[in-house]
Amino acid sequence: MPPQDYWETLLDVPGILDAFGFGAQTGDVAELGCGYGTFTVPLARRIRGTVHAVDIEPAMVEQTLARARAAGVANVLASTRDVLATGFGVPAGACDAVLLFNILHGEEPVALLRAAAEAVRPGGIVAVIHWRTDLDTPRGPPAAIRPTPAQIAAWGGETGFLELAGPSFALPPWHYGLSLRRHGGAR
Repeated sequence: MPPQDYWETLLDVPGILDAFGFGAQTGDVAELGCGYGTFTVPLARRIRGTVHAVDIEPAMVEQTLARARAAGVANVLASTRDVLATGFGVPAGACDAVLLFNILHGEEPVALLRAAAEAVRPGGIVAVIHWRTDLDTPRGPPAAIRPTPAQIAAWGGETGFLELAGPSFALPPWHYGLSLRRHGGAR
């Protein structure tokens, strides 16, 4: 991770959360790769549920928890875990949404989406943002491994539980967003 103050200049956090419709009606949300708590704390402030933040790096989990405490936010539960090995640590179907932000360029995107689909309730969403491929960005993985919205939609379909909830949308200046809706069961 780059330094926190630089990292957070690259993201319009309120705009991204608004684009996905997160607000007082939103219940529990799971977040994969909480990092510095960049999205965790602002999300926790606007929803009625709990943010279940996970990261594979213990230092990032501690940073997120410290940031939540400093902000006086009590609805954040953060844990160190490998989601592919142990899931999100929430009951199946417990969340209104799962955040997969800048993470689907890894080796097992379908498995990550499947774990997210397990955590989200039918009708809930898996909210995805990723670095755009049509321009040079100041950070992010190499353009050759950045997934496109079409790839992510196809991977969601491969899970047997997720379908595209609408077209992808721009999240200026460096990202795009995409919502995958959890349907009732495998097709």
